Amino acid sequence: MSRTIALLGTITHDFITSETGEETHGLGGILYQAAVLCGMRHTTALFTNLGEELYPAVHNLTRDWINLDTRNLHPVPGPGHRVRLHYPSRGERREVLESAVPPLDPAKIVRHAAEMEFLVLALNSGLDMTLSGWRTVVRASACPIWLDIHSLSLSQNLGSPRRYRPLPEWVEWAEGVDYIQANSAEAACMREAPGSHPGRSELDELARQAFEIGVKALIITLGREGVWISTPRKTGLIPTHRAEIVADTTGCGDVFCAGTAARLCEGADLFTAAAYGVRLATEAVGISGVAETYRLISNLSTS
Repeated sequence: MSRTIALLGTITHDFITSETGEETHGLGGILYQAAVLCGMRHTTALFTNLGEELYPAVHNLTRDWINLDTRNLHPVPGPGHRVRLHYPSRGERREVLESAVPPLDPAKIVRHAAEMEFLVLALNSGLDMTLSGWRTVVRASACPIWLDIHSLSLSQNLGSPRRYRPLPEWVEWAEGVDYIQANSAEAACMREAPGSHPGRSELDELARQAFEIGVKALIITLGREGVWISTPRKTGLIPTHRAEIVADTTGCGDVFCAGTAARLCEGADLFTAAAYGVRLATEAVGISGVAETYRLISNLSTS
């Protein structure tokens, strides 16, 4: 049976530079989640503002994704969300935001609330929605909600490297949400200690805060170590599988998010769903780009 998953966020134009200076570019952002969801044959309603200059490329990329509903893809003037990413051989990537699109209009999302069986907001720009707009969407939604903190933890400046910042307002974003996703660096920002490396006790305390406002699960991605999940009844680490080839780690957290959300929408328990999401993310590091991600997931789903 077809299920409608609402996917909110930003489509980005990523310019990626490696340690050797080699540069590639391509479309990214919530297209990674959309590629997974559509590859798994889920009807996916895309809510995003897209720079007019990117529209032809996005249309050409997704025109064969028969499960993708783009009626709420809204073109806006300009080049869209342009990001320069530099991946050093060690340490965190460096991100420079060159241009951005305006936040989503909550009224356009609320009109479709009754059609949603699951809702995902991936804050992959940090400017995707205003807090007040998000609160409007949450209040109107009757389905499970997944929130990926992601770039909300970064400074919102244009033209210079974005820095991790304290994020005490995560509690306001999380209220009424079922699942919260963050990586270790983002979790440190949620603890108002950017640059730190939260251990088990710090993550347990963060989870306790989340449970107090009704969150069902705190999900922390830990790169090669796997994914740490805490619920009021169970806490555990889902380890990654060893990847035979590592071609590109861009979008791996997005692939995990979408794979897990899809399995949850199908009725799987969280730990089973997350194990599947980890498997997909491990497979995805062996390929590069949104188009290859869609082909990979489509092949896995039909094998």
